[in-house]
Amino acid sequence: MNETMSPETKEKADLKAGAPAHTGANVVMPQAPNIEKSLLAMMTIDPTNIVSQCVSKGMTSDFFYIPAHRILWEIFRERYDKGIPIDVTSVMQQLADKKQLEAVGGPAGLTDVFSYTTNTGLFNLHFETLKEKYIRRSIILTANQASESAYTSEAEVDALLDETEQAVLKIRQSTDKGGEWKLSADIAAAVNNMERMMSSKGEVLGLTTGYPRLDSMINGLKGGELFIIAARPSMGKTSFLLNIMEHLALNVKKPILIFSCEMPSVQLVERLLYARSGVSKQQLLAKQGGLSKEDMKRLKYAINELRASNIVIDDTAAISIAELRAKARRVMRDHPDLCAIGIDYLQLMRSHTKQAQNSREREIAEISGGLKSLAKELNLPIIALAQLNRGPENRPGKNKGVPMMSDLRESGAIEQDADMIGLLYRMAYYAEDDEERENVGSDANLALSKNRNGPTGDIPLTFIPELMRFTPRIPRADEEEEG
Repeated sequence: MNETMSPETKEKADLKAGAPAHTGANVVMPQAPNIEKSLLAMMTIDPTNIVSQCVSKGMTSDFFYIPAHRILWEIFRERYDKGIPIDVTSVMQQLADKKQLEAVGGPAGLTDVFSYTTNTGLFNLHFETLKEKYIRRSIILTANQASESAYTSEAEVDALLDETEQAVLKIRQSTDKGGEWKLSADIAAAVNNMERMMSSKGEVLGLTTGYPRLDSMINGLKGGELFIIAARPSMGKTSFLLNIMEHLALNVKKPILIFSCEMPSVQLVERLLYARSGVSKQQLLAKQGGLSKEDMKRLKYAINELRASNIVIDDTAAISIAELRAKARRVMRDHPDLCAIGIDYLQLMRSHTKQAQNSREREIAEISGGLKSLAKELNLPIIALAQLNRGPENRPGKNKGVPMMSDLRESGAIEQDADMIGLLYRMAYYAEDDEERENVGSDANLALSKNRNGPTGDIPLTFIPELMRFTPRIPRADEEEEG
């Protein structure tokens, strides 16, 4: 049959069979059968030491290419976990009970492993050999799958690149640490966090936001967390995000990455300059007496601060989650000390799969899940803005304009994926009359409605529209009574 195939058709058939492209289907996958047998034999000699080291180094059955050796590793590992000796007689009985004895070559095949001449002093060398062969096989399979998808998948190119990047990352992660090793590392990290809490004396453990009450409630921004800030249009959510990102870049002095799906990057930079300098756009446009010498000095200082900072802005409109993740990884490679990612805003992003694009709810679920996965992968906090539906405007009486989590558009997945959700609103926007508008003035509020690892509550704010800045404020008497 192959003689009548076109070169492209034959290559596809080879890929499905697991053979590398351009080499034919008869290529032998990377393997070391005798090294596998030698390592198994070491486990029969000194199981406590050898199996323990294999577990701590992250060995899985995938390290073994020979099916019989995979079975024996699983048996040896099971007996080690239960504290049962690894001897030829009881192992043979266990294999027989599981109807796996013939799969390992029968009694002769099992005896061959137990009697195989080896030296436990060669453990590290043998382990690294099997690890290398496993990685090579994984790379081949990943490349084959990527090639197959490139031939046949209808997904966008960005989605294919994202899937391939994730597959390669999984190979690295799977060989960097195993389950037990990861657990011990996580225990050490948890103990370290507890020790930091005890010695912090109330100080925030994560990155500060510039809003002390918010920092106290969430204990700062931490790696792996997804923070959703949601509001109706014209509430100032972009300004609030920029205020936090400005604080991280210019006060904490760490690189930041902002994805602006709605506003051109130059407009974001202008907003950063207004907020940082305290000089408004109205002052710049004024025909007379617009800027004093002090204003000019502050503006120049803010410009120099921004020039010296590591602020990366991507203003790709309707960016897909796959493209965003790929770009974030590249920025992380260029700036290893990147401290946070900001996104404006979630519903303006798009999915990279056709199935999700046919359902808005599924698309939002894919986007929010992708952002949470990216936060964990890069170990960074991600702050994403989101749009609320018209629910706040339809509430009666004094609750008019007050948002709730249920007002999140396509909210189910967002509520589930987010670690924190803050609902931003300005009281004056919904004031019924001038007296009420004067009473609330420029007051705003961030309602921390979800906080996975801490308390919820209100963060009182003041909005300065001409500077696009939110500042902390002391709660009014009526707010304290309501709280």
